[in-house]
Amino acid sequence: MKQKFVCIAILLLFSSLVSCGTKKLPVKTLSIRTASGATVAVQAEIAEKSEERARGFMERKNIPDGTGMLFVFEKDQILSFWMKNTPTPLSIAFIDHGGKIRDIFDMKPYSLANTVSTVSVRYALEVPQGWFQRAGISVGDTLILE
Repeated sequence: MKQKFVCIAILLLFSSLVSCGTKKLPVKTLSIRTASGATVAVQAEIAEKSEERARGFMERKNIPDGTGMLFVFEKDQILSFWMKNTPTPLSIAFIDHGGKIRDIFDMKPYSLANTVSTVSVRYALEVPQGWFQRAGISVGDTLILE
């Protein structure tokens, strides 16, 4: 009986860890102003805490167009991201403290290769791969910070 209880407890702990891995963070509607003057909205989960940023989109299999995750850092710095345990191909925009998109890169699922910003930035926005291009967003466009 005691062994059965331990097995059930381990199973419950494992299920809670797995479900936490795919738990969504609070969502905010962000706006990006393009060079042409258009405004594009994205529904982004906000990752502000260290553990939220470390988890990111790991284990997520479905990230629809028009959604993403904004990683918020305390200060400007060179940022480095990888795709460990992330099955969905993503694009990442590195954004400076004023909201200007400084880099956009594509990242491969499960890759341990680092994707590094070319300058110090405050934010990173991950979206489904190719979404920036499909939405008409490019380097130099501006995330409207409120």
